[in-house]
Amino acid sequence: MKTTVFKEIHEKLGAKMVEFAGFYMPIQYEGLSVEHLHVRSKVGVFDVSHMGEFTVKGPKALELLQYITSNDVAALHPGKVQYSCFPNGKGGIVDDLLVYSIAENDYLLVVNAANIDKDWAWVSQQNEKFGAEIANISDQISQLAVQGPLALKAMQKLTDANVIDMEYYTTQTITFAGIPNIVFSTTGYTGAGGCEIYFKNEDAVKVWNAVFEAGAEFDIKPIGLAARDTLRLEMGFCLYGHEIDDTISPVEAGLGWITKFVDHKDFIDKDYMLQLKADGLKRKLVGFEMIDRGIPRLEYEVCDAEGNQIGIVRSGTHGPSINKSVGTAWIKTEYSKIGSEIYIKIREKLLKAVVVKMPFYKG
Repeated sequence: MKTTVFKEIHEKLGAKMVEFAGFYMPIQYEGLSVEHLHVRSKVGVFDVSHMGEFTVKGPKALELLQYITSNDVAALHPGKVQYSCFPNGKGGIVDDLLVYSIAENDYLLVVNAANIDKDWAWVSQQNEKFGAEIANISDQISQLAVQGPLALKAMQKLTDANVIDMEYYTTQTITFAGIPNIVFSTTGYTGAGGCEIYFKNEDAVKVWNAVFEAGAEFDIKPIGLAARDTLRLEMGFCLYGHEIDDTISPVEAGLGWITKFVDHKDFIDKDYMLQLKADGLKRKLVGFEMIDRGIPRLEYEVCDAEGNQIGIVRSGTHGPSINKSVGTAWIKTEYSKIGSEIYIKIREKLLKAVVVKMPFYKG
């Protein structure tokens, strides 16, 4: 298993460590619910150094990114960040990602840990037509996600740059904790506010110590990946291998908002997705809330009242912030209307649920 530079720190703090996406990672410290609620109310730190980072630069950078991503990169200006995905040319998704505009003709792509090798091969293959300057710097970069309503207030103590007033999904390259050229962005996958910080591996321990020292008065805590998953699910955020994968298109997954059918942008699967919309979707991603007691899990069957399968669960949990069992599912479009009753097959029993609007948590 791969490790991040913070492995020894996690072990000293008593983290429960598990394999995740090929990495040895902390799943929890004090416990999922405690950590989840701490991020919603205060500030918590996730080691997300397992994520992948690619740079795309030069005069062909924009042209490449417009072709391989679904969102309109031409709408990005330096200092802005965009959520997007790589359509796979077969009606599915290679991965979802963040696109950072660092400067003109200078982009940073942040991809999922489990997909780094696959994504790099895909970007490299597509770039043969364009000739942009690309590099996979994943092994050189560490990343912390400092999340929660007090996160920016705490992190402001470590820089002269104005980070506390940064808008959502923006980025600056700053001196942070005395270290120059750190990429700081108001992004994160918790819905609790905060930032993500990218730095070289050799600066990692210094950054970790500075972050926890600055956050001490705000009751800062390390948080495991289990809480990261429940936090993102309460917000209805997609996770690759769950809500999205290589078999579902962005429009079926409710990601039409990052799929820009504009005249100046030609991208992989554009015609396919336009046709899909024109023909009418046969399945959709929905959120649901359990009425009967039970916790839905990945790949549980979704049924109608007669027990006929109409879909499949893609994520499920008991949400600590909402005190309800909720989940997401791909289901036949005719059952996807808000308020529709559906049934989740849990241990051979059909348990009632209802389709609801996401996000589940509205803080």
